[in-house]
Amino acid sequence: MTDVNTLYAAFSARIDAVLAALEAEGRLPAGIARSHVSVEPPRDPAHGDLATNAAMVLAKPAATYPRALAELIVEKLAADPAITSAEIAGPGFINLRLAPVNWLEELAAIARLGADYGRSAMGQGRRVNVEYVSANPTGPMHMGHCRGAVVGDALAALLEYAGHQVIREYYVNDAGSQVDTLARSAHLRYREALGEVIGDIPAGMYPGEYLVPVGQRLADKFGARYVGQPESEWLALFKAEAVAAMMDQIRADLALLGITHDVFSSEAELQAAGKPEEAEKWLRAHDLVYDGVLEQPKGKVLDDWEPVALPLFRSTKFGDDQDRPIRKSDGKWTYFGADLAYHMQKAETADELIDIWGADHAGTVKRIKAAVAALSEGQGKPIPFDVKLVQMVQLLRNGEPAKMSKRSGNFVTIADMVEEVGKDVVRFTMLARKPEAQMDFDFAKVVEASKDNPVFYVQYAHARICSILRKAAAENRAPSDAHLDLLGADDLALVKLAAQFPREVEAAAKAREPHRIAFYLYDLAAAFHAYWNLGNDDAEKRVMVAHSPDLTQARLFLCVQIGQVIRNGLALLGVEAVEEL
Repeated sequence: MTDVNTLYAAFSARIDAVLAALEAEGRLPAGIARSHVSVEPPRDPAHGDLATNAAMVLAKPAATYPRALAELIVEKLAADPAITSAEIAGPGFINLRLAPVNWLEELAAIARLGADYGRSAMGQGRRVNVEYVSANPTGPMHMGHCRGAVVGDALAALLEYAGHQVIREYYVNDAGSQVDTLARSAHLRYREALGEVIGDIPAGMYPGEYLVPVGQRLADKFGARYVGQPESEWLALFKAEAVAAMMDQIRADLALLGITHDVFSSEAELQAAGKPEEAEKWLRAHDLVYDGVLEQPKGKVLDDWEPVALPLFRSTKFGDDQDRPIRKSDGKWTYFGADLAYHMQKAETADELIDIWGADHAGTVKRIKAAVAALSEGQGKPIPFDVKLVQMVQLLRNGEPAKMSKRSGNFVTIADMVEEVGKDVVRFTMLARKPEAQMDFDFAKVVEASKDNPVFYVQYAHARICSILRKAAAENRAPSDAHLDLLGADDLALVKLAAQFPREVEAAAKAREPHRIAFYLYDLAAAFHAYWNLGNDDAEKRVMVAHSPDLTQARLFLCVQIGQVIRNGLALLGVEAVEEL
């Protein structure tokens, strides 16, 4: 739960105490689960400060009508001095109005908790493995990887803040044909570094200039030893050297976005350790893999198709369209077979698994979910597993497709993006929309000083607060909580929105949706800008009121706490709050 001293948690506890009292009095049946009872802001602020669904969700198991139960709850709440009114709305919702002192105490809670305001113990220390990025180690990080990288990293931070132990993992796909191609491409650059004129890069090779320094390092290390030698002499060595160089580059690129991982798991090492064989043995022992023949693909006539017996995983048992082969006809592991073993490995050290994948992998979600479901059944313990799909990003410059980097060959690198617009702009923009929605990233628009640019709008709110505090300090005025009772309705409206931050953290963590924090910050920034603008028309509504030093101190204190909430939210997104723009 959230810190019990924050407002929503405190009133959730009050509602729970009322329900416990009704149960003790025999007016509510004992033993009814109350986990679905919520306390939240009403949809229309005119209806009150808080609303609870307690009567709505408990009436049926209590064998009564929602309004009848609501009347019992309201009777108890009416005696609470912190509540000025409790009213039944519609079929049985309960709207509450709070005494102003509650909001003033929440301001004090923000000041007291500081960077921990919003932190939660909801996760109860459960270990969650979040696997994200996991790009092939064949080149520098580019925009195809950026959104998933930021979403995964922000989700990991959010879950940690909400009380989970988080393992940030990167799966290195270093066992497929793509790394053979990388090794051959590196060998070409190696020969070039030794003076050979290689001409145009052959089709099928990686053409980017990022392999030029890799080739030079290989030349420095090995000299001409592998020039003119058969591939069998150098392929494995060049593969290892090139993958290591690419992973160094990938770590450096991710560091530009403030992203680090706890674990890098190698597919090649997984296979060398016999993990897929162990997985197959375990699955066969639990009758989850059998030898069978796949049907010919529907809707296709293949002249060379022959029925071949393959080891098949019973994925249809867990909701997949068909059973899936874990090995190919040549005995090598299918991608699914290796991936299945990898998820079994991850589950050894985690209570829950989350994968962040590109939307182009949507077709494989069912089968890997089936694999983890089988693992849960076989081990006799539930292993929650979620796959978050992230849509691609279209790069634009003033509405036109952005040009590619010569260094990369055919894509815009993350390094290029960060160098041009900065880490914080990239990160916030990637979280400014739901990950499953298409996104345009326009280099011109993301740096606009406009309300339509979310990162600017939120950062401007924090910078504006810092500017107010600098001006106040220059005039020897300091924030103080000594006269918070002077704050009026407009001031308290801002507090009410700030007070939602802890519940927004828990809701976002529960839904595994870090973009909710970005949305909340935009709303809070908009509210603060509107609050500040009130002073343009009415001098009495300015933060610094010339004739009232006590009210000025209270409003400065309010500004400090709004700034704290903005910083806390931005920190979850991996964005630094700026003090001036």
